[in-house]
Amino acid sequence: MNLAQRIKREKGYILAFALLMLITLSASAVEDEEDVDPYEGFNRAMFSFNEQLDIYLAKPVAQFYDFVMPSFLNQGVTNFFNNLDDVETFANSLLQGKFHNSVVTLNRVIWNTTVGLAGFIDVATHFGLRNDEEDFGQTLAVWGYENSAYVVWPFFGPSTIRDSFGRAADTYTEPLNYVESFSTVERLAIQGLKYTDLRADLLSVEGLITGNDPYIFIRNAYLQNREFLIRDGAVVDEFAADDLYLEDF
Repeated sequence: MNLAQRIKREKGYILAFALLMLITLSASAVEDEEDVDPYEGFNRAMFSFNEQLDIYLAKPVAQFYDFVMPSFLNQGVTNFFNNLDDVETFANSLLQGKFHNSVVTLNRVIWNTTVGLAGFIDVATHFGLRNDEEDFGQTLAVWGYENSAYVVWPFFGPSTIRDSFGRAADTYTEPLNYVESFSTVERLAIQGLKYTDLRADLLSVEGLITGNDPYIFIRNAYLQNREFLIRDGAVVDEFAADDLYLEDF
């Protein structure tokens, strides 16, 4: 079985599992279509699980990583993964008909991969090539699937039903998935490095989480950010749950 077949089979398992979970969750969803968080009981349980995982594993690893990594190398790793993510942005920009953004993103990938030493140096930004981040969750929103129920997955954190399917689809645009020489252990190590680097970048903003209920703060922040990305910054200032009617079930 070649790599493409293995990837297709593995993604099929993921989508089947996600579909089973969503069917199970839909049976217990509240009937109020104006409720942005119909799975709050499940979501809070997963939030607590992820919080404990972060306290005892993810955060300590990120703190050690941040301590031992020189700042220039830390930034280089971030740039490397951002360059890979630009491939995702390029594909979804085309799917959304945002051709200017797709051209800019393609130029970013070319410059950063070549002159920028596989993306470790973000020369494209220095050249004024700035793009809007796009993913398949945003593509689904542009295609009409605008509003979706909030859900928190174990390990993966906050999402929506729409963005969960989008995240699975975006794995097909990850360039490293098509490098046949990588073993499973090497792939897991690369993903571990990516999320450790991301968690380390968030250490400096933890103090921004305010209020008596961190779950509500993070939920609203996530939904606001997704709305911001979907509309390319053209959103109202205040978060209004009334604007997020559900269309999932």
